[in-house]
Amino acid sequence: MTGARSEVGEDAFLGGRLRLCQPRSGHRAGHDAMMLAAATPCKPGDRIVDFGAGVGAAGLAVATRIAGIELMLVERDETLADLARRNAVLNGIAAQVCTFDVTGRAEAFVNAGLGPDSADVVLMNPPFNDSERHRPSPDESRRAAHVAEPATLEAWVHAARRVLKSGGVLSLIWRSDGLAEVLAVLGRGFGGVAIRPVHPDAGKPAIRILVRALKGSRAPLRLCPGLVLADETGQPTKEAKDVLAGGQALAL
Repeated sequence: MTGARSEVGEDAFLGGRLRLCQPRSGHRAGHDAMMLAAATPCKPGDRIVDFGAGVGAAGLAVATRIAGIELMLVERDETLADLARRNAVLNGIAAQVCTFDVTGRAEAFVNAGLGPDSADVVLMNPPFNDSERHRPSPDESRRAAHVAEPATLEAWVHAARRVLKSGGVLSLIWRSDGLAEVLAVLGRGFGGVAIRPVHPDAGKPAIRILVRALKGSRAPLRLCPGLVLADETGQPTKEAKDVLAGGQALAL
């Protein structure tokens, strides 16, 4: 890695309880990763797999909240995977970091010890910007992290469906205008879908959706109250502060 991406800094999350080394430019972990972690349910002993983990932000945030989980971070970019390993050590969290593409062949999962029906929870923050509607960033890492191809979500969800146990949980974050796409993809093999919209403030439309689904469930869809990030004065709401600074779980 050369140029701007070679410059790495350390940032604090969850009120300083989680420290992450990450590139100073290009794709950087932020609120999306912390909200995804907060919306991901688990308990000690669960095997949690973070697809497209980057520097490990979401998965390590889950492990900061719930001790005793078995955490696997999957990232195709070797430089980011190295930073994820560094961050696990920095925060005293045991994590297995694997470098392969989650849209690739099933053999890569098996070779990493992640065979079919082996995970309790999969969380993911896939690239979700439509390549036809958004001008791609000139930065290669930012472009890869944000711009989705037409089959991106389907491929990621298919991989999650394969590795999850029956009744296992898929937790993901996506852009709000892609709700129909999310529901269509989850219709194959998932049920018990819960959707929580995320609003920048109470007067604006949602910009993200937090989604939880259960493999093999036949439970009906639930649309949950929205998460509002800022109040009328522009300050973070109590719930947003509890999640982003306090590391508390988000109900879905």
